[in-house]
Amino acid sequence: MKDIDDSKMPLLDHLVELRNRLLWCVAALAISFGVCFYFAEPIYGWLVQPLKNVGQDKLIYTDIFEAFFVQVKVGLFAALMLSFPVFATQIWRFVAPGLYRNEKKAFLPFLLMTPVLFALGASMAYFGAMPVALRFLLGFEGTVGGVTQEALPGVGNYLSFATTFIFGFGVAFQLPVLLMLLERAGIVTRDQLKAGRRYAIVGAFAVAAVLTPPDVVSQLLLAVPLCLLYELALVAIWFTQRRREKTEGGAASEEPETA
Repeated sequence: MKDIDDSKMPLLDHLVELRNRLLWCVAALAISFGVCFYFAEPIYGWLVQPLKNVGQDKLIYTDIFEAFFVQVKVGLFAALMLSFPVFATQIWRFVAPGLYRNEKKAFLPFLLMTPVLFALGASMAYFGAMPVALRFLLGFEGTVGGVTQEALPGVGNYLSFATTFIFGFGVAFQLPVLLMLLERAGIVTRDQLKAGRRYAIVGAFAVAAVLTPPDVVSQLLLAVPLCLLYELALVAIWFTQRRREKTEGGAASEEPETA
């Protein structure tokens, strides 16, 4: 309680602090965007490697401004990824003074897990799901009714495809953090999550159907990890519950007996 009492401040001071935190975030995003826009071409070159690896070596643009705006979008997308640690730090510094010491210890691991899980999801998308999806989608090339059918993806279209996969998988891999936070806040319990396992599996395949093409393999590449992450969250919640019970039991045993 003393931690919170020491950090109390008037509402106006809270608003001023929030403004300063937002200014730090905007400054970090602006600097990151400047750097990433300068390197937008090699970044986009890295994004198109899965397309090149499946045999497609040509991208087109039909709008005169499309190639320029693609570089802007690439710079912004990379800047958001690059400046995320600054966003997370500023959020933590704004929220932390209002938390008890034990709440800080409980919340900080979730904050640290977020970029790790996002990176795992993005890697799964880039190295696993995108090549499979591209092979499926480009497999429709050939001759149809005596007419040659050829894939000529546009630069903007492919960027939307790549960023949707990377961002979608990265966000989907935040499932354990979300479930553990909900359990920690008392919104759901581990027993409720166990009882809802069948609905979670259906939900995982529904999310995979939305974020991936309609081929079975690419959907499984997202749905199966989501189901495994759900089970991982249940195990992690079980460990945290046991730890809390031991901590509370130890604190109760230290209390002096009253006559």
